[in-house]
Amino acid sequence: MSPFVAELLGTTILLLLGDGVVANVVLDKTKGSGSGLIVITAGWAMAVFVGIVIAGQFSGAHLNPAVTLGLAAAGRFEWSGVVPYLIAQFAGAAIGATLVWAQHRLHFAVTNDADAKLAVFCNSPAIPGTFENLLSEILGTGVLVLAVLYMADPEHGLGAINALPVALVVFAVGACLGGTTGYAINPARDLSPRIMHALLPIPGKRDSNWGYAWIPVVGPILGALLAAGIFLSCGNSLPIKS
Repeated sequence: MSPFVAELLGTTILLLLGDGVVANVVLDKTKGSGSGLIVITAGWAMAVFVGIVIAGQFSGAHLNPAVTLGLAAAGRFEWSGVVPYLIAQFAGAAIGATLVWAQHRLHFAVTNDADAKLAVFCNSPAIPGTFENLLSEILGTGVLVLAVLYMADPEHGLGAINALPVALVVFAVGACLGGTTGYAINPARDLSPRIMHALLPIPGKRDSNWGYAWIPVVGPILGALLAAGIFLSCGNSLPIKS
């Protein structure tokens, strides 16, 4: 499997499972309706685990533009591979979100809460505040990418390690830092599904909250670059092997 296909498939699975657990919790008349934030947090962590298991040996399983940019900025991924990886990640996220919609069409139809329907696809802040919301995404992504930098092999990225440690980091970020914005910590995870929410024929949906949409993109990128800066300043950068 080529690295591009691996990132595409891995990110598709990530969003199928991640957005799937949100749909299971927030939509009406599912078996898991109303089961709460901890189920969503655990489901997203396991979605990361499965995505890395599938893609890790082929692409290093970034599955996240912030991770790709953070690894490149820290010298652990070639810049020439950044654009193809980002294309695969954004495309895979759109496919995964669309599959969630297709599976849950009957439940979208019986759910009256338009905010819940939007939540299946993308994040919204619990209390809107530009600085605080942006800081939340910076901190959450910074923790994730810094942990990945210390775990990733300089040659193989995340493919050289067990997927479970990364899943546990995502669980920790969600449980500890995710209550304010829903912890996108991944530009593709939020933007591509938000676009699909706007495009898909979802009955009774609201607007896609485009005024907030830049925060789950810019925040994770800043957090990734901050993590790379911390990593480099500590003298722990190892060049990627050619």
